[in-house]
Amino acid sequence: MNIDIVSIAKKERSTYDPLYKELTKMISRFAKVQDIELFNKDVTKAHTISPEASKQVYTKLLTPYISSGFSVALHPEGKLIDSYEFSKLLDGKIAVKFYIGGAYGFEDNFLKKSDVVISLGNITMSHKIAKAVLLEQIYRGFSILSNHPYHK
Repeated sequence: MNIDIVSIAKKERSTYDPLYKELTKMISRFAKVQDIELFNKDVTKAHTISPEASKQVYTKLLTPYISSGFSVALHPEGKLIDSYEFSKLLDGKIAVKFYIGGAYGFEDNFLKKSDVVISLGNITMSHKIAKAVLLEQIYRGFSILSNHPYHK
């Protein structure tokens, strides 16, 4: 299985990198994870214009990635699901792509292109924390599917 995490984020070193690496290693027995961070001058410019302009640029950057595989957008207004429901998002799939939007979220147009829209919770968290939570839930989901005791 292939899992892509596609996010609107600057490629920069982070104190979370060792955690991402460890979680990705844990997941590797179940799937290959690719972390794709997208950020360009158009995003920087749009951030100075308006939230709507920013969302439009995010859609433009992310749309080429939504063409294949099962797509899951992480959005504050998405469906709240538990770890068992999350595991079902992974079950039987060849490829799953998770999308983490920019500072202003997603356009409705992009959300409609996604197969599922979920929320990681009612609290606001940085993209770096959201990615760590997502990676942990991916590992937990595979643990549930394989009856591994990690999820208990």
